[in-house]
Amino acid sequence: MPTLSTLDLTIRFGGHVAVNAVTARFEPGTLTAIVGPNGAGKTTYFNLISGQLKASAGRVMLGDRDLTSLPASARTRAGLGRAFQLTNLFPNLTVHENVRLAVQACRAGAHRHGLNLWSLATDHADLAQRAEELLALTSLAAKSDVKAATLSHGDQRKLEVAILMALDASVFMFDEPTAGMSADEVPTVLNLIRELKQDKTKTLLLVEHKMDVVRELADRILVLVNGTLVADGDPATVIASDVVQEAYLGRRKAAA
Repeated sequence: MPTLSTLDLTIRFGGHVAVNAVTARFEPGTLTAIVGPNGAGKTTYFNLISGQLKASAGRVMLGDRDLTSLPASARTRAGLGRAFQLTNLFPNLTVHENVRLAVQACRAGAHRHGLNLWSLATDHADLAQRAEELLALTSLAAKSDVKAATLSHGDQRKLEVAILMALDASVFMFDEPTAGMSADEVPTVLNLIRELKQDKTKTLLLVEHKMDVVRELADRILVLVNGTLVADGDPATVIASDVVQEAYLGRRKAAA
């Protein structure tokens, strides 16, 4: 599977550099947590990768394919799956319909002429079956006929993941997946991310403020401060580093 990478990725808003020449590679089979203090540029960096923002300089690559000039929709078709802090669903459609449409979009993208909406019932049955399989994997089968708008926040995040899986994403990007959740909902979503980690063909990126979540899930931590990459490595080493203790945790190393 292709490696995701950013090369000197930069964005400026007037005179302010929000992300400053960040170069990083993200390998299949790993979960990288991107952390930093508020305003560090974490979500902006995510937006540059997924195409919600246009870079001022630098590149976004998926394997040897340059995605930098592509809109977000084309990056999704290329394999970048993004789950947002605020869920991005069709609220008045059922859970099953949300996932089935994603399966259909994926199948259409695989055919030059797209899917024929007037195709045989067996074709639609195949789409429905795949949607049911994904709902079972994400523990949403019992809520198949429920409208997305009526789901709890935690179940909406699970539905987002089911949609990303339906789109056959090779890269899963989670922006604070536990934000706004009750204590009861958090373990369900974290368990789903753990399950995704088992697929070593997938690349996972996670923006998260909760360091206990980061310690548990991350294979690697990348730290941004004022838009600049200041640390990159295994969780134990990065969390213990002086720059993270000061910039992220607000602790200064005692003078010798």
